[in-house]
Amino acid sequence: MAAYEALGYDFLAITDHDDRVPPHYWRALATLPSRLLLFRGIEIDYTPLSQHVGRVYGDREVLHVLNHPARYSLTLDEAARRVGVITDAGLRIDAVEVTDTGHYRPLYDTDALRLARIATDDSHREAHWGRAWIEVEARRDRDAIIRAIKAGDFRLGFASRDGA
Repeated sequence: MAAYEALGYDFLAITDHDDRVPPHYWRALATLPSRLLLFRGIEIDYTPLSQHVGRVYGDREVLHVLNHPARYSLTLDEAARRVGVITDAGLRIDAVEVTDTGHYRPLYDTDALRLARIATDDSHREAHWGRAWIEVEARRDRDAIIRAIKAGDFRLGFASRDGA
C-alpha cells in the first residue's frame, strides 16, 4: 500500500481469488494502517463459464466487474454473451476491465458492451504497480465512488511505457 500512497492514489481496492482468501482476511484488511480509502473485494470464479468476476464492496454499494476478457482472448460477442449469462443467473455486471495487468486493451473499450469500462493494474508483483487506474470525481466515500463508477463518471489513467 505504501507504493500506491507514494504514487498519489486516494483509494485502492484490494482483492484476491475467492479460493485463496483465509477467514481472517476481512478483519486483517480493516486493520491495515493507510491514508488510502481501502475497498475490500473478492474475485469470484463464475464456474459455469470459468470467468472471473470482481466484487468490490462499498459500505452499502457493491460493484461487479467482468475481469480479464483480454486474458481469456474473448471477442466482443463472447464478452457480451458472458455478461448476459452471468446477469441472467442473477449477478449484475456493472463494468468491464479494459486492461490486462495494467496494459490497455482497446478492443474492450467500446460502447458495444454497454458497461462502464475500468482500468486496473491487477498487480501480482511490483512491476505491475501503478500501471493503470481510474480517476473519479466523487466524495471520499466508498459508496459515492462506486456509484460514480457505475454511472461511468470517471476517467481512465495509464502510466507511460517507460514507467514515468
